[in-house]
Amino acid sequence: MSGKAVRVLVVKTSSLGDLIHTFPALTDARRALPGIEFDWLVEEAFVEVPGWHPAVKEVLSLGLRRWRKDWRKTWKNGELGKFRKSLKARSYDLIIDAQGLLKSALPARWARGRLAGYDRHCVREPLASLFYARKYRVSRELHAVERIRRLFALALDYPLPEAAPEFGLASADPARREELVFLHSTTWASKHWPVSYWVQLTQMAATAGFPVAFPWHGPEERLRAEKILEQADHGVLLPRMGLTGIKQRLQQAAGVVGVDTGLAHLAAALDTPAVTLYGATEAGLTGALGRHQKNLSADWPCSPCLQRDCSYQEPAPVRPACYQTLPPEMVWSVLQQQMEAS
Repeated sequence: MSGKAVRVLVVKTSSLGDLIHTFPALTDARRALPGIEFDWLVEEAFVEVPGWHPAVKEVLSLGLRRWRKDWRKTWKNGELGKFRKSLKARSYDLIIDAQGLLKSALPARWARGRLAGYDRHCVREPLASLFYARKYRVSRELHAVERIRRLFALALDYPLPEAAPEFGLASADPARREELVFLHSTTWASKHWPVSYWVQLTQMAATAGFPVAFPWHGPEERLRAEKILEQADHGVLLPRMGLTGIKQRLQQAAGVVGVDTGLAHLAAALDTPAVTLYGATEAGLTGALGRHQKNLSADWPCSPCLQRDCSYQEPAPVRPACYQTLPPEMVWSVLQQQMEAS
């Protein structure tokens, strides 16, 4: 497709980190194929996100998570039929399923155009590849960002750039605050850095003269943040805000510390000085990437365990036990290095 303006539908429905991983491929394609236009099919909870990239023209919302809670209601009220009809009315030169799951391949098939994706040897769910007209083999040993960049280069027929990935997001805000943002919440219990460590880190920030902001979304996240603030006697609880509001706050921050969560990937992509902590999960294939990003991984016999709950049974000063190898003093030191280097 080189040298020809094309219209492409990207199917990457969730989650936040996965969406951010897709941005460099859009940057590559836009440079290789001037005039290319992307639409993006995404879960309705993340409908704000694709439009952050300048190559995205229109964002299409998918309510799959909500529909799955009551398929009968979704079928009876006609919402699923209307969605399918609206997709069938759209025509594309190419549709790229960058998710590689049945839940993404099926709606991708409803739009009109040749559907491309990973072949069965390297797709997350091999049955998804049956829906693809064009199938490409891309090693699963590559970081997720590089896998998607290669998939786009193969599907759109342009040379894979050798340059480092560029996310296409505006870099750190020139009106940057002298504020740190601590991303304390994540989905797995095993990925939570201990509250006592957050308290110590917040107190270190206070001693250094940095205000600290704590975002939150659900009630449990708010309670955790309030507990940290009360014990540290420092920091501020941010009002509940949407993803675009949090993005702006991260963009203006002097530095960010986070656990393995989508917002940590966003902070890294924004080139904000950041440190991300990995215990139960692995940074190698899906870790946060950015010019001023540093990933710290626990050095523990069972880490990364890839379990939602810590199953370590021996006595340990903190839980999850693996995080004792990532104490607050280490994290603060690395954060200072990242901020100074930027």
